[in-house]
Amino acid sequence: MAMPYELLIGLRYTRAKKHNHFISFISLISMCGIALGVAALIVVLSVMNGFQTELRSRILAVVSHVQISGAGGEMAAWEKVVTMVSDQPHVIAAAPFVQAQGMLAYGEAVRGALVRGILPDQEDKVADFRPHMKSGQLGALMPDSFNIILGAELARALGVFVGDRVTLIAPQGVVTPAGVVPRLRTFNVVGLFEVGMYEYDNSLALIHLADAQRLYRMDDRVSGVRLKLDDLFVAPQVARALAGRLEINAFISDWTRSHANFFRAVQIEKNMMFIILSLIVAVAAFNIVSTLVMAVTDKQADIAILRTLGASPGSIMAVFIVQGALIGFIGLGLGIAGGVALALNIDVVVPFIERLLGTQFLAKEVYYISNLPSELQWRDVTTITGVAFVLALLATIYPSWRAARVNPAAALRYE
Repeated sequence: MAMPYELLIGLRYTRAKKHNHFISFISLISMCGIALGVAALIVVLSVMNGFQTELRSRILAVVSHVQISGAGGEMAAWEKVVTMVSDQPHVIAAAPFVQAQGMLAYGEAVRGALVRGILPDQEDKVADFRPHMKSGQLGALMPDSFNIILGAELARALGVFVGDRVTLIAPQGVVTPAGVVPRLRTFNVVGLFEVGMYEYDNSLALIHLADAQRLYRMDDRVSGVRLKLDDLFVAPQVARALAGRLEINAFISDWTRSHANFFRAVQIEKNMMFIILSLIVAVAAFNIVSTLVMAVTDKQADIAILRTLGASPGSIMAVFIVQGALIGFIGLGLGIAGGVALALNIDVVVPFIERLLGTQFLAKEVYYISNLPSELQWRDVTTITGVAFVLALLATIYPSWRAARVNPAAALRYE
């Protein structure tokens, strides 16, 4: 099948001639600009996806996918609740917990803490403390042993190490003839954890469920039940389904609600970065306008000859649209290839640059995440490709329309 002459001429105009090297140079700059803009968009969005996934995993190492809390902060017959929710779709594990405020004292140091009573074997199924243990083991929490595991920042603030003994003061007091005396108990520090979220590393303390029930006088009651799902993104649907099936008064929340503002802020930042970096692609794409305007000026005689041979204004527009689209397509292809390659190998490229420059972009002493995580999502690549190509096509409209309006008689007057 013969190639349409508009396409043939448009492809021919993209090649450099002896007298128009400058136009070809501007075309090359436009291609490189689009390539750099597209590659930057792919890499930045992939890194932001990586950070979002990393932060989500660190938060969910402490926070369960779904949490069922008893009305008034207490839940009786929690075993029935665990049995009932374990039969629900997507629920793969459930564990009871006691959660209350407390104050930890060591020497002259005093810090407030969020005390969580757990069953170590069951907690392992709903949370990921084990990979984040800096010292000690979660299994060291045994009933009536009064052992405690502290967040690394909390232990640092108190100045304690594994093997030290701290005093846990419960806010509920005991009424005596001398007045209200707070309940307190000495605990042995048997481990430290660091999940990389300051909020938890600086305030959370873990003890055994039986010790928490005894300290806070809850008998066999608990604060609630924590659930782990096979898919963390169905947590809102599971929470709504459980709300209509539970036979007790309880509050049900999922991780998307408990940290809604945080994840919404991350998503807004990602959207804003997409818009800002899209402006780079737009600037590079509209360089095509100047390229085609100069090409139209340079090719006025050719345009006039084509018109006298019977070419319609639409065909002339098609010639220059092909030329501009080809510039955008080549730049887009180079940008996608470079961006995807860099996003998939950023864990190799960034350390190489750090060694080359003798610096570290994310110092371990300052940041919990000391390497750049990257998660390439093809949905983002598709969106970037579509936006960049549309911008490149839009940039061809005015020069092509101007070419279609060239007057053949005026163009050939001095030829």
